[in-house]
Amino acid sequence: MRKNGVTDQDAKIAGEAHEAGKGIIIVVNKWDEIDKDNNTLEEFKKNVYQKLSYLTYAPIIFISAKTGQRVNKLFDMINEVAKYNSMRISTGMLNQVINEAIAITQPPTDKGRRLKILYVTQASTKPPTFIVFVNNKEIFHFSYERYLINHIRKEFGMIGTPIRIIAREKYDEDE
Repeated sequence: MRKNGVTDQDAKIAGEAHEAGKGIIIVVNKWDEIDKDNNTLEEFKKNVYQKLSYLTYAPIIFISAKTGQRVNKLFDMINEVAKYNSMRISTGMLNQVINEAIAITQPPTDKGRRLKILYVTQASTKPPTFIVFVNNKEIFHFSYERYLINHIRKEFGMIGTPIRIIAREKYDEDE
């Protein structure tokens, strides 16, 4: 990144890493060369997340390779992101968290039919990928998927890693 923030090339590389499911840390180098005031850091973060809106889960670290400022913290952060990217969550714990999310915000309805989330299991890591078994995939709206991802992230951390959800239909015995 340059003094002027995120370049188009930065955004392209970040997008490819996100799509590939890689752990991501946004590193701002040459921070020692920036004239700062009380709002500089927060303004810079805001601008980065504005340009890379799909990466709000990625932490930002401000370093100076020249002076070595915060470079050691970068290595700690790399290890933390790698841990979350390969994290495995038990099915029982995962379903407990999803049931809490459902209790807070009910799944959507469409033409009188309510989405039922029957259960969730983790299919893989790198990135963490979850299979959500539902009664009707058509009702599983993107916004509710995003809500569930945010709830999982809030409960388990998962800093710096994308989370994928795949909806599969499984018919409930009651239907």
